[in-house]
Amino acid sequence: MIPVLQRFLNPSVLAGISGLDLVAKTVVDGFVSGLHRSPDFGFSQEFAEYRAYTPGDDLRHVDWNVFARTERCYLKRYRGETNTLLTVLVDASASMGYSSHQVSKIDYARFAAASIFYLAHQQRDAAGLIVFDDEVRNYIKPSTRQGQLHRLLHGIEHAEPGARTDFAKPFLHFQEFLKRRGIVVVMSDFYETPERIVKTVEPLRYHGNELILFHVLDPNEIRPKLREPVILVDLETQQSMEVSPDYANHEYTRKMDSHIEELKTLAQRSGIDYYLMSTDRPLDGALREYLSIRQGRM
Repeated sequence: MIPVLQRFLNPSVLAGISGLDLVAKTVVDGFVSGLHRSPDFGFSQEFAEYRAYTPGDDLRHVDWNVFARTERCYLKRYRGETNTLLTVLVDASASMGYSSHQVSKIDYARFAAASIFYLAHQQRDAAGLIVFDDEVRNYIKPSTRQGQLHRLLHGIEHAEPGARTDFAKPFLHFQEFLKRRGIVVVMSDFYETPERIVKTVEPLRYHGNELILFHVLDPNEIRPKLREPVILVDLETQQSMEVSPDYANHEYTRKMDSHIEELKTLAQRSGIDYYLMSTDRPLDGALREYLSIRQGRM
């Protein structure tokens, strides 16, 4: 029997639900229910928010008890004192349309983003959205005003795989309009060199933002299963190449593992959080990672 939580969060089940609002509610309600039963991870609508200390912050807000245990500085804020500013950037480039099963990468990103927006809405946080490929395709300014959740879900619903990825433009756009520090979540398959990705996004970290990279990949991209040679076509460049099972099982796998590990290492070295999301896995991992950072439990 499938555990209740996994049944709620299974991507193939979510794909059969009509409407991102119902998907988000299903995921968050199931996830929160699981947290309530978990002995090692608490959840409360009125939790105290922790944010990593950055130079210039008022030391009176530092939680010295946490510092004594971890030797890391966090500022403690309570409900009513502040609301988090959350912006989610969703990669809608052509490669995000790939799927080896029922759920494509863009669908998985939609489910995860919608769930995070629903959770932020419940916590009265200001949430916004940027959809991009080689251009910014949609921008919804972070807000807590009435109807914002509907606007965000509508924006995600209409995010369709388009052209090639260009990380520079959405992040320049974002920095231009970013006036307050907050949490920035980037959902992408990150088909670019890890060094360029991190160099592009790390300026946001310098300005005191919490930055999370959700690396969305299809399981067949991580561990391809080929029984005979095939012709693979790049969805963004349309270039093709013949791939043998031996290459896929050895050389390709080695390169993919190296790409993932390098991106993770460079990100963490720059104070950026990284999380690999395989599109066949339940969404609890993504939400747990987001809440860990949201609550300063890194």
